[in-house]
Amino acid sequence: MWIDTHCHLDATEFGGQHLEQADAAAAQGVGMIVLPAVAVDNFATVSALAAQRANLCYALGIHPLYVAQSADDDLERLREAIVQALPDPRFVAVGEIGLDFFIPELQQGPLRQRQEHFYQAQLKLAREFDLPVLLHVRRSQDIILKYLRRISVPGGIAHAFNGSFQQAGHFVELGFKLGFGGAMTFPRSLQIRRLAAQLPLDAIVLETDAPDISPAWLHPAPNHPDQIPRIGEVLAGLREIPLTQLAQLAQATSANAQAVLPRLTRS
Repeated sequence: MWIDTHCHLDATEFGGQHLEQADAAAAQGVGMIVLPAVAVDNFATVSALAAQRANLCYALGIHPLYVAQSADDDLERLREAIVQALPDPRFVAVGEIGLDFFIPELQQGPLRQRQEHFYQAQLKLAREFDLPVLLHVRRSQDIILKYLRRISVPGGIAHAFNGSFQQAGHFVELGFKLGFGGAMTFPRSLQIRRLAAQLPLDAIVLETDAPDISPAWLHPAPNHPDQIPRIGEVLAGLREIPLTQLAQLAQATSANAQAVLPRLTRS
């Protein structure tokens, strides 16, 4: 069984064929797909989707690129949604949360301050409810880590990881796994491929971020969760694992996901 630890299955790019995407992934051996929320407006959407297929579960959070249009009381609405979701075995984490400093105007001023405010508040919610987090860490690993050291949470996943080996080690020390997906499939992605090849296998989980971060064979078309096995083959090649042992790689990366998102086993 493969696990896609990060997939925005509710995205409009799927043209309403959300459940068909889940079925196609299941046919390829993807036994679980984690659907992170990005804003209060799609909390109900991801939870409702997850209820309709055995291979779907979800997380609740406010994405850093959505904090500018989020209301101040959305953090309280998130808290209320978490309380309501706790009895649901398909609810597995707080996410997608974090910081995004890729765009220059997000690196300073009011937008950066608002990102950090929402990130810090959501870490506190994860700590309060003893939940792991799904982290957005684009160009922001060091600041992400600074807050994680201040606000201890029970681990999680650094999604689409593209930091240094030193930063990777810090995340692992704090109980995190590192998400690898389509970016790893491009030969020019030298640093990501080195990380995927050389990090301990027990630090790695797989993801698509579909419909984003399409693998090399799909780019620039949208990504899909049924691509996880083929992405796993790329990981095997980078780590010089024979394809005859692909099932063991699927088992290992899935076990990593279940270890860091323990509610997955309830799903």
